[in-house]
Amino acid sequence: MEEELSAAVELVDSHAHLEARHFAADREEVIARAIAAGVMRIVNAGASLPASEASITLAEAHETIYPAVGIHPHDAKTLSETTWVALQALARRPDVVAIGEIGLDFFYNLSAREQQVDAFRRQLALARALDKPVIIHDRDAHAETLAILRELGPYRGVLHCFSGDAAMAEAVLDLGYHIGVGGPVTFRNARVLPDIVRRLPLDRLLLETDAPYLAPQPHRGQRNEPAYVRYVAERVAELRAMSLAEIAQATTANAVVLFRLDHRPTKRG
Repeated sequence: MEEELSAAVELVDSHAHLEARHFAADREEVIARAIAAGVMRIVNAGASLPASEASITLAEAHETIYPAVGIHPHDAKTLSETTWVALQALARRPDVVAIGEIGLDFFYNLSAREQQVDAFRRQLALARALDKPVIIHDRDAHAETLAILRELGPYRGVLHCFSGDAAMAEAVLDLGYHIGVGGPVTFRNARVLPDIVRRLPLDRLLLETDAPYLAPQPHRGQRNEPAYVRYVAERVAELRAMSLAEIAQATTANAVVLFRLDHRPTKRG
């Protein structure tokens, strides 16, 4: 597999969860495989307060990992005042590159919708106060997510694992956001997303895995990992009739600029 993925290109996985229990047995090997595949930067998104803390700890041990912190809509019910104070402290750290994963999930509804909306709004406001981009989760809540973003006005961030239609893509682009594309673009039954990817402005496109979830077609149904972002890049290159090197260069530059990956302090802690 390492030979298959290796290439003289540099990629960014703009969304992973390497602190997850799925990697407990071989996390170091997973990170090594990513580097061997040319994935030199990984944005590791927090989905709860403990996951955000773990993301920071992981980034402190690995120069290739950049932490983001946030409360996922599934965990919005955990956002007490105590949790909020702790999250704000993490978010202020200079090595934290984004606020996320935040947003709305009306598919599972693991937190009440009112709790999700409240947590989303509070974290969007926190990001603006700290001048950090946001990483947005939106599942079966397209209208509600877009309404909140429109109400707040233009900002910067990414609609991760984008699942909306072309009209929503145009709307979030108009608001200044990037669109994150992962394993689903490689699925054989993908219809809407490939067409959106063909039409996206290249400077608004990010590649991601969402590891350990949503592995691309060659590994669909298995655990995902950052090395597999190469498959996403290859599919995007095919859809846009570009070379892998061109897609890698553009999407890496996009991630570096959005998350300010070249401006984080070298000394962490």
